Amino acid sequence: MRRLRGNRVAIAAGVVFVLLVLVCTAGAPLWVHLVSHHGPEYENLSGSISIGGSSVPVVADDGTPIGPGWRSQYLLGADANGRDLLVLALYGGRTSLVIGIASAVVCMALAVALALLAGYRRGFTDALISRFLDLLWSFPVYLLAVAIATVLAVDGLAIGPLRVSSSSIAIPILVIAIVYVPYAARPLRGEVLALREREFVEASVAHGAGPLRTMVSSLLPNILSTALVLFTLIIANNILTEAALSYLGVGVPLTTPSWGNIIEAGSSTIVTAPWLTIVPGLLIVVAAVSLNVLGDGLRDALDPRGATRSR
Repeated sequence: MRRLRGNRVAIAAGVVFVLLVLVCTAGAPLWVHLVSHHGPEYENLSGSISIGGSSVPVVADDGTPIGPGWRSQYLLGADANGRDLLVLALYGGRTSLVIGIASAVVCMALAVALALLAGYRRGFTDALISRFLDLLWSFPVYLLAVAIATVLAVDGLAIGPLRVSSSSIAIPILVIAIVYVPYAARPLRGEVLALREREFVEASVAHGAGPLRTMVSSLLPNILSTALVLFTLIIANNILTEAALSYLGVGVPLTTPSWGNIIEAGSSTIVTAPWLTIVPGLLIVVAAVSLNVLGDGLRDALDPRGATRSR
């Protein structure tokens, strides 16, 4: 923490991301309650607002929505259906951030479990897990994600008594988590293989600790720092992947607002209403850049050799 506090850029990036999360989670309902008085599902195709004493339609006759302006409602403009873009961006951010963070948690849990098993057991277990990771690694991320999402979008997911609807956001969470497992499991497996030969692991085995206890009590704490850095970086990648999948129509359902869905809906009017793609695009950039900078700062702070480099 002392080394991390010395890296002001990383601290600022972390503050920016936390503020973005707070604005999307706590700010969205407050803005709806105090200012706009309408949620993200409210459409206002035939409505109008008063600007400078004159009535201006929210959506013009040619289909062009009202643009950004210094007013209480439609501060960032409206979309083609007359919905408040700021409300859409805030509630879409809640969806995108939930998917990004939840899929990163699932991804890191799978990656840590596979890395511990492969690195500690070695032999046939390591070969089997490594070949599985190589198989996932061999596919381009977005191609694999689109393929899995397309299959699950037909009938959803059914595993025994577990049933997940194709319209649930659990589908993109699972899809994104799976495709990024190799990117986290491979470096963690390498660390476990190196730690496997250390004296403290041999001492744990000599004191009668079983494989599970040795992995949890001796190996896991020593790879948590790397897992933490990978976790922040994977959240950023997952947010970008969710936006890409939603833009391609295989991510979040169109009825659920997300940054990717807003960009997809605004791509057809990018010339006449560019704010529909610029606003969610900038929010994605802010989230991804802040997380990457924070991840770099955590990597330097957790590296014992990086004490001077982080200052």
